[in-house]
Amino acid sequence: MTQPSREYQEGTFATSDGATLYFRHWPAAESGSRKVIVLFHRGHEHSGRLQHVVDELMMPDTHFYAWDARGHGHTPGDRGYSPSLARSVLDVDEFVRFVARDAQVGLEDIVAVAQSVGAVLVATWVHDYAPKIRGMVLASPAFKVKLYVPFARAGLGLMQRIRGLFYVNSYVKGKFLSHDPQRIASFEQDPLITRQIAVNILLDLYKTAERIVSDSAAITLPTQLLISGDDFVVHAKPQKQFYAGLRSAIKEQHILPGFYHDTLGEKDRQLAFDKMKNFIDRLYTTAPYVFDYGQEDRWSPSADAFRELQAPPNSRSPQGLFYAAMRYGMKTIGRQSSGMRLGYETGFDSGSTLDYVYRNRPEGNGILGRVIDRQYLNSIGWRGIRIRKENLQRMISTAVAQLQQGNLPVRVVDIAAGHGRYVLDALEHQPGVDSILLRDYSDLNVEKGQAMIAERGLSERVQFRHGNAFDTESLAALDPAPTLGIVSGLYELFPDNALIKASLAGLAAAIPPGGVLVYTGQPWHPQLKTIAWTLTSHQNGMPWIMRVRSQKEMDTLVEEAGFEKRQQAIDEFGIFTVSLAVRKPHG
Repeated sequence: MTQPSREYQEGTFATSDGATLYFRHWPAAESGSRKVIVLFHRGHEHSGRLQHVVDELMMPDTHFYAWDARGHGHTPGDRGYSPSLARSVLDVDEFVRFVARDAQVGLEDIVAVAQSVGAVLVATWVHDYAPKIRGMVLASPAFKVKLYVPFARAGLGLMQRIRGLFYVNSYVKGKFLSHDPQRIASFEQDPLITRQIAVNILLDLYKTAERIVSDSAAITLPTQLLISGDDFVVHAKPQKQFYAGLRSAIKEQHILPGFYHDTLGEKDRQLAFDKMKNFIDRLYTTAPYVFDYGQEDRWSPSADAFRELQAPPNSRSPQGLFYAAMRYGMKTIGRQSSGMRLGYETGFDSGSTLDYVYRNRPEGNGILGRVIDRQYLNSIGWRGIRIRKENLQRMISTAVAQLQQGNLPVRVVDIAAGHGRYVLDALEHQPGVDSILLRDYSDLNVEKGQAMIAERGLSERVQFRHGNAFDTESLAALDPAPTLGIVSGLYELFPDNALIKASLAGLAAAIPPGGVLVYTGQPWHPQLKTIAWTLTSHQNGMPWIMRVRSQKEMDTLVEEAGFEKRQQAIDEFGIFTVSLAVRKPHG
């Protein structure tokens, strides 16, 4: 006898960029249930095709939610389109936080279950945003789609540069997804199936998946991975690589022989459901898993990678010769660029360099110098830095509004402001700001910052003083006590967590409950070797060697200091994050 379908409610929620996304909610039979599963559909599909998952898991005490992603199902907009994969990942973050509010639970009560493209979105979200959910189940994540046409990816990239945005129709037919005749027929006949996908999303999917697979060690969340044994759509090897890197003590991988790509829609899907339900039940019957980050700056893949950067390649090896040639070129012809020349004079990580990158105006000796400078300013790292500045300004404005809504005074301190441009740009015309104090250790930065303040006619509103961002006592004694603390681009430069803890302790002592901390992070960078082996830092011209901190490591340091993270932004490359946290009550 066929089990009746569980009834659902329909709704919509608004994203931060004004889009409206459709979702379904299957309420729990028990009022007050704190078990919530959020389902994410495959590419081309929609929430309606997850009804059978809700029915067949037979978990009546659990709320289920599922959305129609941008460009899919009942969600309005061009079919198969999203502005970027990064925007879709932010949608995941906003949707899950909406679900937590709607179900009146904490993030730690939520388990994410995702398939295919949806699984890539969830894995990226967990990597980039480090949400404190209970765990995740990923079914056949599309880390590498099988494109059967040779050089298809390179060709699509070239066509995108020539044509701009266009759409690619899926080659996938129902018979390649499942052995279940009903699932095959419904896929072929469903009018809400979206056959096309925007080329920017398809190419973003590849780039993002490569990043997440290569850096899966940053993920410490309980994870179950279900791999279809006979998948015609995606490759299994990257899935296994992703799983091997995960560092949670709670993880399990299952390979399902004979299964096609629609893992949770296969004919024998009960095999998958049994494993999935057992895993989820165990998550809910134990306390939320907490990874120990106490020695992360010493004993971790991140620390190992940092130590490796301290050992440059043999000067006679191909890699050593390559970087030697790069260094020589930058120190000779590269100095025709004003930006590179400034980097060698003050450090490529200095406040002066950042201020130059923010201005983004190519300068140099003649046409050649300006051409080199434009290439320099267009490097992926500096593009990410400029996006970080925009995200910082938006987050600072959000923090000010939040303080004002809470009837708290707005007293701002930036403990390592560089020249202070991003703070002044964010607050120069912001009403209701009681005081602004900028600090920096560098006499040059203080001098340049004071000049910028005078140039803008802000000397009565803004002060710039010399200060040590790692001196706990001086930060704790700030007067007036700040209600908004800002730390941008500082912690990323120092590998030792003891320094970060000292700085955060001072800020936690100064900022009252309800006050706000805006802080940046760098969970990943594609040019760590190039930076370490070619560029110099502000610290006596030493090589600029960075230890990236996973977002979860950074958030844990902030949380241990007494703050609760509430919001985050990240650039489309996955390099720089900006987060907002609220000071928790003392004690």
